[in-house]
Amino acid sequence: MQRQHSRFTWQLAAVLFMSWLLTGCGINNIPQYDEQVKAAWSQVENQYQRRADLIPNLVETVKGFARQEQETLTAVVEARAKATSIQVDASTLDNPEQLQQFQQAQNQLTGALSRLMMVSERYPELKSNQNFLALQSQLEGTENRIAVARRDFIAAVERYNTEIRTFPGRIWHTLMYSDMPLRENFEATAENAEQAPQVQFQ
Repeated sequence: MQRQHSRFTWQLAAVLFMSWLLTGCGINNIPQYDEQVKAAWSQVENQYQRRADLIPNLVETVKGFARQEQETLTAVVEARAKATSIQVDASTLDNPEQLQQFQQAQNQLTGALSRLMMVSERYPELKSNQNFLALQSQLEGTENRIAVARRDFIAAVERYNTEIRTFPGRIWHTLMYSDMPLRENFEATAENAEQAPQVQFQ
């Protein structure tokens, strides 16, 4: 009986020791980094949605002062509709084509918003409207949050991709996580794309 107990103790100790070795060698890094990528992507989506939610109020406020700018207002509304029509979630990260479509739609919305901001320069009474100033401030803050969320996502993807392409992560990827692909990242599609767009109205 004591011999069996001793054998069990040694087996338990061996299992604990192996678990400790495996934990220390990065076997869990790949799924942990993958979850960080997904969390960072969710934050990107969240900030883009926040921007989309601000746009209807912004358009209505500008429309009240600048009805003759219908073409610009329509372009913003259409760009918003297109950007929000592309359904994205964590599975989008496995579909480079869909990710690129999402990025292009967001870039078009950014361009349309920039044109809308230029319009405001021609309407001093619009630039002094309190509602407009509040929306301006929220939009500027959102653009900065988008830039930060994209930066964090890029860093998370870089960490994940580096892990599965370097030792010892490459070994664990081959042995245990071969179904987890390299992740696509944001690509700069315009000059200074890493900087938040200037949306100041003054």
